[in-house]
Amino acid sequence: MAHYDLEEQEQIASLKTWWNMYGNLLTTVVTVACLAVIGWQGWNWYQRGQSAQAAAIYSVLEQAVAVRDAQKIKAAAGELAEKFGGTAYAALGALQAGKQSFEAGDLKTAKAQLGWAADNGKDEIKDIARLRLAAVLLDEKSFDEALKQLDFSHAAAFASRFQELKGDILGAQGKKAEALAAYKVAQTKSEGKTGVGSELLQQKIDSLGEAA
Repeated sequence: MAHYDLEEQEQIASLKTWWNMYGNLLTTVVTVACLAVIGWQGWNWYQRGQSAQAAAIYSVLEQAVAVRDAQKIKAAAGELAEKFGGTAYAALGALQAGKQSFEAGDLKTAKAQLGWAADNGKDEIKDIARLRLAAVLLDEKSFDEALKQLDFSHAAAFASRFQELKGDILGAQGKKAEALAAYKVAQTKSEGKTGVGSELLQQKIDSLGEAA
């Protein structure tokens, strides 16, 4: 029995020695791990809360768009950008607001809203915003600025639309050969697609004839 007591005492002594050497480190590691888990859960909760609030405001914006209430649209889009800029709803709101502003003839506001969506949006939202912003700049005859918007990288799905709009801008500048080249690239990028868009693109190519 004394033999086992001695072994236990030695084990306890070894454990105490180990704890004195590594106890603080172990406590720190466990504490950091617990804080990381709590922080992650808190961040997820915060993100869900942000998304829910942004969705509610975006719903208000959509209702305002339906009745063409420019003031409500601008206010909702502004709140989304200011308070919930990290959510997809903010970029969608700016895109919607920019379209409405353009249709209302407020090009200055449309440029600001579409520019925000282009800079802060992701994936197709960003690409659509750049296309719309370039179209607004074309309407203003700010040709060089419009072309700059089309120089940004974009998804392959939008390649044809980017090239076609580039052709429109070049054509408006009187650069027929370059416009025709852009239209032909757009046509190549849209191979396999049919519909009004394809027919319109072909009409643009036909209208330029042998300009190249």
